[in-house]
Amino acid sequence: MQKNKWAVLAAAGVAVLLAGCETTNMKMGSQDAKTVATGAAGGASASGENTQLEKCASPLGTVSLVENEHAGWYTILRNEYRLPPTANLLRLLIQQSNCFVVVERGAAGMRAMNRERELMGSGQMRGGSNFGGGQMVASDYGMSPEIIFSEGNTGGIGGALGGLIGGRGGGLLGAVAAGTKTREASTMLTLVDNRSGVQVAASEGSASKTDFGGMGALFGGVAGGGLGGYQNTPQGKVITAAFMDAYNQMVRAVRNYRAQSVQGQGLGGGGRLGVDGGAAPSQTYTPQNAPRSNTRQRR
Repeated sequence: MQKNKWAVLAAAGVAVLLAGCETTNMKMGSQDAKTVATGAAGGASASGENTQLEKCASPLGTVSLVENEHAGWYTILRNEYRLPPTANLLRLLIQQSNCFVVVERGAAGMRAMNRERELMGSGQMRGGSNFGGGQMVASDYGMSPEIIFSEGNTGGIGGALGGLIGGRGGGLLGAVAAGTKTREASTMLTLVDNRSGVQVAASEGSASKTDFGGMGALFGGVAGGGLGGYQNTPQGKVITAAFMDAYNQMVRAVRNYRAQSVQGQGLGGGGRLGVDGGAAPSQTYTPQNAPRSNTRQRR
C-alpha cells in the first residue's frame, strides 16, 4: 500500500516537472516558426513587418482577393500541404504595404456581414447600431493568386557520390546528399479593374530553400539534431516567400503605372488589328452606280 502511495506521488511530481518544462520552453514570437510574412497591420500602420516588403506612401485603391477554389493548385494547397487559403497571407502583406485597402468579399465574411444586417432589419439591434444601407465600400480591383508549381525535390545524387568516393567518407557524403531537399515555389498575381474588367497588372514570384537534412550523418549529436529539424521546414514557408516576391514585383510596377490606351476607337472600340467583317459597306442607289446589263436592247 505504501509503495503504491509513493508511486502515485512520484507520477504527480513528474507531471508537475514536465508541465513546468513545457511552460519554460514555450517561445512566443519564435523566429523558427515565422515566415517572411510576419508582424501585424492596423489601418495604415504596420508593426514587425518584413523590411523587404515594398510599400506605398498612400493606397492606390481598394482591393478584394479572388481565389479560384476549383483550380488544381488550390486543391493541392489544401489537401496535400494542408495550408490555409492564400488570401489570409496576402491580406497581411497588402495592408502592411499600404498600397491597397483590403475589402471583404470572402464567403464567410460576407455571411457574417449579412447576418448583422439581418439582425438590424429584424429590429433586434439596439438603437444607434447604424447598420443602414449604402455603407459597403466598393472593390476597385480584384487580385487573383495562383501557384504555378511547388515541389520538394529530394536529392537523388547521394548514392552516386557515395559510390564514387567509397568507404565511410563516401557513405557519409551520400547520406548528406540523399537527405538534402530543395523546396521550390513559383507564383503569380493578377490585378483586374472591377469596373471595366481590364487587367491592370500581373506579376510572377519565386522562392527556393535547400534543407541539409543529412548533416546529422556527418556531425551527429547536437549539431546534427538541430539541422535535422530544419529539414522539416514547411513547404508553406517557401510558398509564402514566393507570393511576397510576386507582390513586391507588382507594387514596383503599379507605382510607375501608366494606363494602356488604344489609338482611334479606344478600349473596346474594335482595336487596331482589324479583320474583314464580311459585310460590304452600304451604298445609296443612284443611276450612276446602277449595274449595267450585258443584254443588248432589241429595236
